[in-house]
Order: sequence, then structure tokens, then C-alpha cells
Amino acid sequence: MKKIHKNILLCFSFLALLSSCKEELDLSNPTALSLEELLQTNNGFELLANGVLDAYQKVPANEFLLTELRSDNVRANTENGNYPNINAYLVDPNNGDVATYYSNNMATIKHANNIIDNRFLAPEDQQYTVGEAYFMRALCHFNLVRAYKNVPYIDKVLDVTTEEALDYPQLPESEVYEKIIEDFKTSIAYLNGVDQNRYRPSEAAAICLTAKAYLSQPNPNYTEAELLLASVIENNSSYNLDLLYTENDPSLSEGENNYNLVLDYGNVFGNEFIGTYSDADGTPDGTWTNNPGYEINDEVIFSIAYDLESSDNYVTSDSGLDDQVETDSESFSFAMTLQGPSNGVNIASLDFLEVMTPELQPVRFYASIQALSYDPTDITNDTFNAKFPTDGEIGDNDWIVLRYADVLLLYAEAILAGGDSTTDTRAINAFNQVRVRAGLEEVVNLTKQDLLDERRVEFVYENQRLYDLIRFGEADDVLQTFSDENSLNYNPDMKYLPFPQREIDNLPNFYSQNSGY
Repeated sequence: MKKIHKNILLCFSFLALLSSCKEELDLSNPTALSLEELLQTNNGFELLANGVLDAYQKVPANEFLLTELRSDNVRANTENGNYPNINAYLVDPNNGDVATYYSNNMATIKHANNIIDNRFLAPEDQQYTVGEAYFMRALCHFNLVRAYKNVPYIDKVLDVTTEEALDYPQLPESEVYEKIIEDFKTSIAYLNGVDQNRYRPSEAAAICLTAKAYLSQPNPNYTEAELLLASVIENNSSYNLDLLYTENDPSLSEGENNYNLVLDYGNVFGNEFIGTYSDADGTPDGTWTNNPGYEINDEVIFSIAYDLESSDNYVTSDSGLDDQVETDSESFSFAMTLQGPSNGVNIASLDFLEVMTPELQPVRFYASIQALSYDPTDITNDTFNAKFPTDGEIGDNDWIVLRYADVLLLYAEAILAGGDSTTDTRAINAFNQVRVRAGLEEVVNLTKQDLLDERRVEFVYENQRLYDLIRFGEADDVLQTFSDENSLNYNPDMKYLPFPQREIDNLPNFYSQNSGY
């Protein structure tokens, strides 16, 4: 259990809800009481805020299937039910994962709106929970607009007994982004000066995700994104943010220095390397395992916490929308591996393995790829992910929503401002920090392609590739080529998921299906 690092209230009973709770993160039934009862307790808003985070734990559970699995990074084993269809861009509007991802984000939004609707009742020492609620509402809508494109923006708790939903039609993508940015900015104001907790929304996280939204909207605002990201990067020590990075030791060989960087990179994800540096071939020799002691580190800006519990009550994407899961074990690694290499859906594509080799990526390869499964001489070989080493149904790797390497590369992207290249020293310096930590040579000229390529290998298995391609305007070219080479079914409409048929059926003739479905 990661009790030392997680400073969210732990409450097991009604008595605990009314008394001072120990500061740990084990989101045990934080909304067992009614909203009215919670608002009358001394720490009701804290418990409501915990309920928001608890609800969000379900979101990463199947996100991989709908994002990374629809990119050129990975492929699915042909025996795994509907997953090969997702990988092949044959997603049905009735697909269960499409429906639950939408519903789980909306459920989190509902919990956030409970706080926002009652924000004027929040005591002074719990005002930060209002900022967290605005942050999480923005984050969930950010997930939805990138996945489904035109979505409603739900800014209040809707009364299910009325037709209030008819006041919330699908909005144009640009309008959704305007509201996302407004919510993120509101959260910045509430979270200003609040003590940092990497398991809770923070001012730095809100600033950086506002910038990412500016870059992701249909007409990117590079200037605003650059200013926001600069405010964090230029004050990174004040925010306690930095890359995990061990300086080169001139007394060590290149391989030994890279081995230290491999350990750094793996530690970012809370993983410990059990093994040694092999002098025989100059490579790490061992395996990765999750170590909760590494999960709180300077590179993590915001992550969703999970604890390993031996129980059948682990979080899945289809956990009941109103369930509060007591044993907050994660299942997203299960979604990636379906009990390991024998049945994986996170198999590295041949296209990705051309750029992720031990020679080209002497650091990232060993902390991203399960080296024992790597055999470039056999094109039918299945090569698996090492970032989330759990291969069973439960695990305790936290899910990192935002880390400092992303901020540095987003800053370079903002300065590049849609151009083909730049020699701006600020962009070059930010880019090179990530390169050097990866054991690679620095550059003096940064191109758009360099940046996209760097993001691909830095964030593989972190559900970023598809959205990076869309944001860079390269999705159609890259994914069409990948599709053609692998006999898949991509077309430009497939960048986005179908709008869940369940939502359309609930309000006939109100929601429209996305083009191509």
C-alpha cells in the first residue's frame, strides 16, 4: 500500500466521516453519505473531492484500447475478441468500451459538478476542492472532445427526472475547447498557493493542461500556450518539477551511464529494475517490477493513484458508475496485456519496432519494451510493454496524467508554432533535456518531424500517440499509410470514435452520430 505518499483522506465509517481522518489515499467509499449529509459535515467537500478522484480511477482502465490501440504504435493479438477490430478501425457505435469510456468520464463530471454547484458553501480551508472540481471537469471534457470530437459540455448536475439534458446538445469542437480552457483557468485561480500533492490536481497541472488544450483546439493558440508553459518551466524548482536524470559520470563507460538513465526512466513510472548491468554485452540484465516508493517523484505532475489489493473488487472500466471501489487496484495494465504475453493487445507494431531498437533508443528501449520478448529476426514475434509490468487483473502502477517531459516538449511545440523547424534556443534547450535523458545526441535545429518522432518514443504506451498525430495534423497521412501496409481500415473519419449509440438511443433525434459510422 502506498500510504506514505498519498495524502488524501481515508474514511471507513460514518464515525470517521464525522471526525478527523488520517491523511492517506485509499478512496474507500468517500461518498457513502448523501450529498446533503456530506455538506453538513466538517470535511464534506474534501470527501466529495475524493469521490471525484475515485470516479476517475475507472477512466484509464480501458483508455488504452481506444487510443494507443488505434495508433501505429501497437497491434492486437487476433484472438482477442473485438480488440483486433478496434485496432483495425472497425469500431461499432455499440462497442462496450466506447460506451463505458464516455460514461466513466461523464460520471466523474457529475461528481465534480456536485462540488461546483455548491461551491459557495465550501469553507475557506476547503476552497481548493472547488479548484480540483473545475480541473477534473475540464480534464474529462478534454478526454471526451479528443475521443469523440463534438460532445456536450455538462456544467451542472442534471436532474434525470426532467428533460434538462435537452439543454446540452453536442457542441462544435471549438466551443468545447473554449469551455475546457475556461474551466482550467478557473481551477488555476482556486489552486494558486495550495500545497502540492501529485495525486491531486495542482496549479502547475492546471497551467500545463490549459496550454495543452490551447495546442489541441482546431485553431491552436501557440502564444498563450507558450506563455503558460514558460511560467512553469522558468519556475520549475518552485513547483518541485524536473526530469529524473543522473548526470553522466566520466569515469563510467557509455553503457554504464546509459544504464543509470534506464533506471531513471523506469523510476518515473514507479518501476524498479531487479537485475544488474551486464558487462558482457553492455545492456541491463533483469526485469521490472512496480515499487510504490518510486511513484512520487519530481517528474510526475499529476497522477491517478492505485493500490495493490488481493481482491476481486478491483477497478475496471465497467465497474458500476455509482460504485465506490474499496480496493483501488488498477486494471489498465490488464487491459493492455489480458493476462500477459500469451494474449496481449499491447504488442508493439513492426512499424514502431523500426524506431524502438536498442541501438536507436539505448535508454527508452529497456524501460519501455519487455526485452525478453524482443526478437527482430522474427517478424511474427510478439513484443510487449514494460512500462506497466503487471500482467494480471490487478496491479498498483499509478496512471500518470501529466509529467514534466511532456511539458518540455509541449513548450518546444508551442515555440515551433506550427512551423517546419526552429533554431529558437528555448525550444532547443527544452527538447534537448528530454533527448539527453534518453542517452541521445543534442540537436541544434528542431524540426516538426523531430518533435513528433521524439514524442512517439518518449510516451509510447501512455495513450498520447493518436492525439499527437491529430494535433500535428499528421494523423491522416501516417495512419493511412500504416493502415494500407497492414491491411487495416483507416479513413479520415476514423480519427474519432463513434458517438455511443446508447447515448443516441437515450435521447432519440437529439444527438448526431459522427461521420463514417
